[in-house]
Amino acid sequence: MRLNFSDFEPAVQGGVTADERAVRLGPSLSGTNLERAGDYNQRVVLQVIRRNPDITRSEIAAMTNLTSPTIANITARLFDAELIVDAGRRTGARGQPAVRLRINPDGCFAIGLNIDRDHVTLVSLDLAGTVRSRFTRQIAFAMPEDVVAIVRTGLAEIEQSGVIRADRVLGVGVALPDDLGRVVLPHRPEGYERWGEVDLQALLADVVPWSIHIDNDAAAAAIGEAQFGSGLDHASVFYILISAGLGGGIVIDGTYYRGADARSGEIGFLPLAGDPSRVLQDVVSLSALAERLETAGLSIAGLDPTQMFSGAHAPHLETWIEEASTALVPALTAINCLINPAAILLGGRLPDAILDRLAAETLRKLTAAAPNIPASAPIRRATLSRDAPAVGAAILPFLDRMLPSDAILIKS
Repeated sequence: MRLNFSDFEPAVQGGVTADERAVRLGPSLSGTNLERAGDYNQRVVLQVIRRNPDITRSEIAAMTNLTSPTIANITARLFDAELIVDAGRRTGARGQPAVRLRINPDGCFAIGLNIDRDHVTLVSLDLAGTVRSRFTRQIAFAMPEDVVAIVRTGLAEIEQSGVIRADRVLGVGVALPDDLGRVVLPHRPEGYERWGEVDLQALLADVVPWSIHIDNDAAAAAIGEAQFGSGLDHASVFYILISAGLGGGIVIDGTYYRGADARSGEIGFLPLAGDPSRVLQDVVSLSALAERLETAGLSIAGLDPTQMFSGAHAPHLETWIEEASTALVPALTAINCLINPAAILLGGRLPDAILDRLAAETLRKLTAAAPNIPASAPIRRATLSRDAPAVGAAILPFLDRMLPSDAILIKS
């Protein structure tokens, strides 16, 4: 059977939610069938080619433990779907030179939408994980109707740019904080709690012509990092997203772990050491930094990445990094002891230099405060630190329709 691009249908017609994506082998003991096993093998082969450019069919067979005929059939289907390309023959070895295989970046695309309290961002992504376009609006506490208008404008700009093919878009991923309208942050306007009742599928139905895939912003960022960032080197990481609030995500053995109520990684709600009336995101967040700068008559929007540690902003940034790094130490000590990640990654809409300084200072204080913990993971800036939730959101359609996932094997 030959494969066409249109054969890659979403697992759930009309869109995919985080709950549907979280389906795993569990108490139901649900089995699988040959069709689902074949789909899973096909996704595995595509993932191997994506992660190992210029790989040969024999190398894929050795890596996946699939037979050579199976690899030949799968790669033939992937060629027909224009998802992989011939990168030429490998020379220098004995016998017939082997064909090298590589992902076709133009094979398919996805769009990521990040809705947060201080901005709305739209990105387009190709199959190789390259951001083809970025559209953002700095807007404080955008209401649902504002988001619809921004998405309509952003999609029109992406279409006019010609950087992606609309007929090969897999879907739109949407990433936003849990409890978007319920958590009280500085300057939250009256009526913002409406977000608690919004059906995103219905809200975006008139402006988005593709399937919609929804997830928490920290989860999306962590999933994106696992698939296209540091996850290529580390199978288990704890991701910290510093946005208007503070979120976290747990990736274990390459799989995002959601917890019993899909609220794992909620590092922002941990009580502050010594002040249980406050929580960690009251100190470690863009809102906390913005409030500090506003008190000094400055703006976070005025941060110049080349001069941020000099001039008027400098003392306030230094104070924030000092307080934020101190506040993070108890939480990261617990994460090291309870989860034992290979790395702790910081991401968010801060300049790289600030994230680097915060990571280094937190690691220094953690090492001094807890020298006897069994294992301490390095703390560093995430690979996809800029616009991580938007990029992670764009990866959701790839995950649901192209990349390997335990959910693929569940027979329903």
